[in-house]
Amino acid sequence: MNLRDNALEVLKQTSRTFYIPINLLPSKLQEAVASAYLCMRAIDEIEDCPELDNVTKARLLRGISLNLQAGTDGSAIEHFSAGLADYILLPEVTLRIGEWALLAPKTIAPRIWDATAAMADRMAYWAENNWEIHTESDLDRYTFSVAGAVGLLLSDLWAWYDGTRSDRTCAIGFGRGLQAVNIIRNRSEDLSRDVNFFPDGWRDEEMHAYARRNLKLAEGYTNALPPGPALDFCKIPLTLAHGTLEVLALGKDKLSRSDVLTLVERATH
Repeated sequence: MNLRDNALEVLKQTSRTFYIPINLLPSKLQEAVASAYLCMRAIDEIEDCPELDNVTKARLLRGISLNLQAGTDGSAIEHFSAGLADYILLPEVTLRIGEWALLAPKTIAPRIWDATAAMADRMAYWAENNWEIHTESDLDRYTFSVAGAVGLLLSDLWAWYDGTRSDRTCAIGFGRGLQAVNIIRNRSEDLSRDVNFFPDGWRDEEMHAYARRNLKLAEGYTNALPPGPALDFCKIPLTLAHGTLEVLALGKDKLSRSDVLTLVERATH
């Protein structure tokens, strides 16, 4: 099995939301987006790891950031994963970050390294500050750190691949909207580890409204894309986000597998 096929297999194991649209992308763009997703999932697993204290999380995240900043065309896999060897408790997707960093085509890989390095530094900040969110501005900063910036990276990947231009403000909303839905969906799990992403005084109603506002920007972003891979990609997670928000509002935990398949079918036809 080559690296691309293996990366898609790992992707399938880690995200049903993004495996489907990434799997449908054309060659070159598929490797670039898969590389970006897996690199960012790798650092996200460090942020979420319950066995690591916050100081260790911040140190590992900053170490990965420095590895990525020092990356070159000739860097080996081991360069990007330096500092992780003693942390076998981390999942495969994290320990193999060096492979994901080298999966993307050489002409776009440094942009992915840059975006992942910046995100790792921001995650380190939030870990050190125990994800303290008190105001909507705090929430905006957090959702930009871990998702809005991903929307900007995607815009750069579309432009790199075929020249597709997109609204970068709405691209941030695309990432923020998806992240807000994740925050609502993972509410109980986050509270169990003493992390609260809801600003002071916010109830589910306020967070749902925040998610809907940003998903509206995501709709504008997606609807403005010309026919092609970028549009095909964005429609699927956006449709799933709307569907997830609807079932959460009804008191359900998540979309069922049949729900996901129905929504994907609707988004792709």
